[in-house]
Amino acid sequence: MKTAILASLIATAAAFAPAKEGARSTALNAFEDALGATAPLGFYDPLGLVADGDQEKFDRLRYVEIKHGRISMLAVVGYLFTEAGVRLPGQISYDGTTFADIPGGFDALGAIPAVGLYQIVGFIFALEYGFMKDVGVGEFPGDFRNGFIDFGWDKFDEETKLQKRTIELNQGRAAQMGILGIMVHEKLGVDIVPPHL
Repeated sequence: MKTAILASLIATAAAFAPAKEGARSTALNAFEDALGATAPLGFYDPLGLVADGDQEKFDRLRYVEIKHGRISMLAVVGYLFTEAGVRLPGQISYDGTTFADIPGGFDALGAIPAVGLYQIVGFIFALEYGFMKDVGVGEFPGDFRNGFIDFGWDKFDEETKLQKRTIELNQGRAAQMGILGIMVHEKLGVDIVPPHL
């Protein structure tokens, strides 16, 4: 009887003993200290897009993430401004349509004259292929200064640069979720900006 009790005590203690850690993948280890690997998640790649540890693929995905984050930050600010009723003065077309006549959100796409939509697409095309490009002289993926404009960046120490890049990356991630939430709320009919604000 004493042996059975002793065996059950040992089994119980073994159940609560810490488990040995399994071997980690080398790809995860390759990027676990990368920019954006912040607490509490650390390096987060649930789809295994860089599971092979390919640095070139990681840099390309980081470039795309930064670019989408920047676009999303502009989208959130633009969406909130137009929902609050802020409009440019004057006419948007020669037929007398003013900027104030254009509603906010998805409804704006149907209200803007076709020529105006072509101008918007042309402007985006010019930015994408003429100016907002990484021509290979930047310090990091998404560095579009291209040796032209500095804005004081070169005066920062390396720790400050890393901090500012991390802030931009995390704010871009939040803005991507924010613009998605705003668009879903609009489709559900929920007011984005409270009336009479």
